[in-house]
Formats: sequence, structure tokens, C-alpha cells
Amino acid sequence: MSELEPVGSARRVRPPVAIGPWYLFCVALLRPWLLLLTKRDWRGHKNLRVHGEGIVVAVNHTSWFDPLATAHFIYDAGRPPRFLGKVAVFDVPLLGRILRGAGQIPVYRETREAVAAVTAAVAAVEAGECVVVYPEGTITRDPGLWPMTGKTGAARISLVTGAPVVPLAVWGPQAVIGPYRKEFRILPRKTMHAWAGAPVDLDDLRGRPLDSETLRTATDRIMAAVTELLEQIRGEAAPAIRFDRHRIHGPKADPRESEA
Repeated sequence: MSELEPVGSARRVRPPVAIGPWYLFCVALLRPWLLLLTKRDWRGHKNLRVHGEGIVVAVNHTSWFDPLATAHFIYDAGRPPRFLGKVAVFDVPLLGRILRGAGQIPVYRETREAVAAVTAAVAAVEAGECVVVYPEGTITRDPGLWPMTGKTGAARISLVTGAPVVPLAVWGPQAVIGPYRKEFRILPRKTMHAWAGAPVDLDDLRGRPLDSETLRTATDRIMAAVTELLEQIRGEAAPAIRFDRHRIHGPKADPRESEA
């Protein structure tokens, strides 16, 4: 598939927008180490290069390490990513200062403030930026590490702004830090597979009321696209029924959790 042609291992496209000192600090600190300590199977960079237009990137979540691999892949495509992330990470004194300074967006899950994260993400996309969303909301609980059912934040941001949703599948970070484990196995070098597909077709849903049916339909398409890419990377089929952690743990107290 032409849109999934391999990318040169250290090729980088200069970002078309100015980024601040905290963002540059993060890049200078982390990118050289990622180049040194990981191998890369990157495909689909051109699907991210919609210069002058904001985009939403929806990515699967298997490890605490995968935000680094995801950021590396997207940044080198020339799109400095802005992540929606758990507010607890932003509460860590120095790390929180760096993340906020770099323009990342905290998500207050299970509270009414979750809507604020979607509002900030919409503003960023409308300003032409690349916003990264983990639709699952947390590291997957699926026994085979396949994508779970998704929340509707990515779909909502796209349908409100008209921006495309680019599906991204990442595989390999879980070999460095397993899901929900306290470990760090960076050596021997692991391959970070990151494949970005063509934008998800949501055209028939644009202009419709943003009710639960519309948002769920869009979200299901997004999760299907991410899962299909991951199937290609892994060379195997995902389960026919997507894992739904709410069926095990019960519904959240505040339904607005699904917003982000």
C-alpha cells in the first residue's frame, strides 16, 4: 500500500509551525536517546502531512512507553504532537511543568472538567495543530493487547472541527514496559512499529447532530481502522468482539468520562 511505504529510520521533516522552548527541550532531551536505543519500522508519514490543517491522531495504547514512540514518529513527520493525557501526570512537579509548557492537554477523567479537555483540543485543531488521542482512555486490558472499545473524544473533536482522524497503530513499546508493570527493558534494542493509515471516512456523519449514535458510529470506525493497522503489523487477526472493560468493571459514575 503506497500510503504505508516505510520511512527512513532517522529521517525528519522540519515542523511547519514554531514550537516553544519547553517543546524544544523535550525534543533535544529525548529524541537522540530514542534514535540510539530503539529500532524503527515507520510507515505512513505522508498521511500526517496535511500542512496548514489541524488533524486528530487516534492511537492504541499498550504501554507507558508508547507515548514516547508515538511522539517520536509524529514529530519526525513534521507534526509536533499535542497529547491528551491523564491529569495525574501533570501533577508531578517538574514533569507537569514541562508538559504544560510544551502545550500538552490534561484530561480530568470522571469529572465534569473532562469537557474542558475536549474544548482545548478543539481549539488546538482549529489552530492547525496535531492532537493525539488515546480513544481507549487507558492502557488496554485486552489479554492479547488488542485495542479495546473506544471513548468518543476523538470522534467528537473531528466532527466539531471538520478535521480528519488519522488512525495510528503502535506495537513494540510493550516489550520495553509491559502493560501495568514496573519494568524497563530497553536493551537489547526493541523495534518500535508505528503505522499511520489514511484518514477514517466520516464524511457521511459530518453535519449530523452529535448524539450518542453518531459519536458511537464514528468511534467504532476509528477503532476498526486502528485495529486493522495493528493486525497488519502483527500479522494476525484481532478478536471478533472488541474488549469492553466497562462490562467487567461497570459503568463510570459520570457519563461525561466518554468525552475524552
